[in-house]
Amino acid sequence: MPRLDSGEDESIFYTDEGDGAAVIALHGWSCDGGDWNWLAADLVADHRVIVPDLRGHGASTHRHGRQYTPRAFAADTLRLIESLGLRDVIIVGHSLGTIVASVLAADHPGLVSALVLVDPQYGHDDATLRPSIEAVRADPYGFAAAAFGSFCSEVTPAWLRTWHLRRVLSTPAEVVAGTFTGLYDGDEGLGRRALSQGYLKRRNVPTLAIYSAAGAGLAAYEESLPHGRHDEIAVWEGHGHFLHQEAPDRFAAVARAWLGRLPGR
Repeated sequence: MPRLDSGEDESIFYTDEGDGAAVIALHGWSCDGGDWNWLAADLVADHRVIVPDLRGHGASTHRHGRQYTPRAFAADTLRLIESLGLRDVIIVGHSLGTIVASVLAADHPGLVSALVLVDPQYGHDDATLRPSIEAVRADPYGFAAAAFGSFCSEVTPAWLRTWHLRRVLSTPAEVVAGTFTGLYDGDEGLGRRALSQGYLKRRNVPTLAIYSAAGAGLAAYEESLPHGRHDEIAVWEGHGHFLHQEAPDRFAAVARAWLGRLPGR
């Protein structure tokens, strides 16, 4: 079983399939790498696809008292990249994973060749975050269950809702609360607009960002950031937060087409 051992009674579980340009796919809050099964099955035909479970999530180990911040997740992912000897990595991220991917692109541009971001969750205002931070600390599972319910759309199949809820409830409460507060509270909370704006200006790699209809406000924030000529921003009307699962064939086709337009591809 592929695992990246930290030497601290922790390990990161990942899968590694295919040959070609390297892709690392990073899942969202209280999720796991299974979220990428559809896209991985498409890309593996001509890419090397690595899909980790972020620390504390899925089959990766959970150890009490650990940090669950974007930089901590990025540090784990960097160690995985280095352990596998990867260069020019395409990083695909969803939700939490979009922030982790952005940290890697900003801090290690020589390792990252492109970003594909699904409903990014950076750029939230502090005033709107405070009630959610208090709520997730008081009742991690109740808050997360309600949040995941709001992520759905009219096209979200019932089985997907059930799968997401069961997975949330199987994630350690410390990880559920710690990851959310790690994203949106304090000096490490890079999902906060107050911190993300300056940080994301350092993200200088081609970026495809696809937002859900509910994320249109954040898409407008994305538009305000510096962008290169190969960057693309889109809003998919009628889809929820997990648009890559609600429309997997469309998402794979759009991602492939965009990657194919990049220089050197």
